[in-house]
Amino acid sequence: MTVSFPRIRKAVFPVAGLGTRFLPATKTVPKEMLPIVDRPLIQYAVDEAIAAGCDTLVFVTNRYKHAVADYFDKAYELEQKLERSGKQEQLALVRNVLPEGVRAVFVTQAEALGLGHAVLCARPVVGNEPFAVLLPDDLIWSRGDGALKQMADHAQATGASVVAVQDVPREQTGSYGIVATDGFAGQAGRIRQIVEKPKPEQAPSTLAVVGRYVLSPTIFDLLESTPKGAGGEIQLTDAIAALLDRERVDAFRFHGTRFDCGTHLGLVEATIRYALDNEKLSDAARRLMQDALGEMGVVET
Repeated sequence: MTVSFPRIRKAVFPVAGLGTRFLPATKTVPKEMLPIVDRPLIQYAVDEAIAAGCDTLVFVTNRYKHAVADYFDKAYELEQKLERSGKQEQLALVRNVLPEGVRAVFVTQAEALGLGHAVLCARPVVGNEPFAVLLPDDLIWSRGDGALKQMADHAQATGASVVAVQDVPREQTGSYGIVATDGFAGQAGRIRQIVEKPKPEQAPSTLAVVGRYVLSPTIFDLLESTPKGAGGEIQLTDAIAALLDRERVDAFRFHGTRFDCGTHLGLVEATIRYALDNEKLSDAARRLMQDALGEMGVVET
């Protein structure tokens, strides 16, 4: 069965995790607020969703994390101080965290029951329409259209739900949801199987799911009946596996580079790439890196 996809307008951001890999920094600062150059991780995901046409942003958080909500709220005292000081450029940055016409909605995930449960918590806001899910840990750098816009365009053109994928070494399949497809035409292929974190010898392919989804609202009914899976959590992957029997779901290789900012190395890699891509910082950043490599005795070849 193929469903008709209107343009997605709502995006869900699961941000309830505790970020234990980055302790002690994340004791008080959520991992989604860790900076890449001059903006927190969550801002990059939000900008990507807005560029794809989303105007309702649903943040699924826990009752202890307030920093993300504070970030997207108005900061009256700060704005007044910047205005009095004549710092118009900084004032514009603070005021334009969310553009006019875009709203942020915050939903509490009362228990840490997994990604699938977090997405289900957004159902009252999303309603009966297709929507996006973005995991801020996965930062995707692109010179052209963002990954989500590429996926939204595909969904609208085909009527399929869309899951972002990238190729990974077989020994890493146990860290990802893995899909098998009926073949690729251009950037996409219809998914016939999806498995959560399979052992390398059991993985149906090396196409790994990464943190971008465009989903039919049918997924909510399936999540309601999805039992706890890997890790004792309600897995979004399991609900997508059930969706395959009802509707078309495509794997999509996006144009862009994904950085796993849920790891220390991924955060460092992303910072380097964005610094080198920043016109104000690129020359100085390149010199600093060259100097550091020279001091460590690393010789360019």
